[in-house]
Amino acid sequence: MKQILYALGLSVLLFSCKQNQKNAVIYSPRTLTANEKFNAAQPSADSVFTIYKHNSEKDAPISGTEAFGIKFKDTVVSIQVNKADSSAADKFSYVQPVNTQQTTFLVQLANHPDLATAFYLIAFKDDKLNVISLNRPSTGKQDGKFTTGLNKIGRGGYLINNDFFITNVNAQVYLIKRQNPEERIQGEFILNSPDKSTLVFLQPSSLYEVHYESDEVFTQPLSKPAPATADLSGWIKDNFNWEKNKKGITFLKFSDSNRIVDIKEFG
Repeated sequence: MKQILYALGLSVLLFSCKQNQKNAVIYSPRTLTANEKFNAAQPSADSVFTIYKHNSEKDAPISGTEAFGIKFKDTVVSIQVNKADSSAADKFSYVQPVNTQQTTFLVQLANHPDLATAFYLIAFKDDKLNVISLNRPSTGKQDGKFTTGLNKIGRGGYLINNDFFITNVNAQVYLIKRQNPEERIQGEFILNSPDKSTLVFLQPSSLYEVHYESDEVFTQPLSKPAPATADLSGWIKDNFNWEKNKKGITFLKFSDSNRIVDIKEFG
């Protein structure tokens, strides 16, 4: 968490105090538009956002960890959690800027029981505050297993519940193409391509691969189950190669020494 706070930089003031809840505004989160960008510049020399630490002596403990809040200008940002009632939340267990302008933050609600609905973007866009829900309804039988929250993909960005990819630096958000539109990808993320644009998910009998920039997908059948996670790296190195198709998109494919390779595949 200390590293997360350090990344906020000098432009965002961190302080520990109890905020005046009369200045809180409840924002109803909207849904995401496909491939939306959130990289607006700060409108003035001072940041429009302030990140603060809740006073642990006065506020209820947050599962033994620190909790943080966000102010937009002079108002506390509170998110309407359930449209059916007036419940709202202004405490976050995770706060991370995802663009160099520091006008877009990826947040996770504190003490929220459902990872599928716990993540939001809080962003300054079109001269106003936007709160975007990072949740897509799913009916997958193994959602409990594959709804794992946030997965940081190196320096490239953040994968949220196998459903969203948020690029670092410019905060572009992609909807990850599902195999079945009604359910999130029923597989474990294991690998990103060398060009950082193809995500690979391990399933019982295949590798499901998504080039998130184009929505092009590839399924690599497996002749036998993959080894335990600890042995995946060597297994992939010994049995698969990254190959470009005719469109220049990179996918991980089974390496068959007897296969005749058309040189055009690499063009």
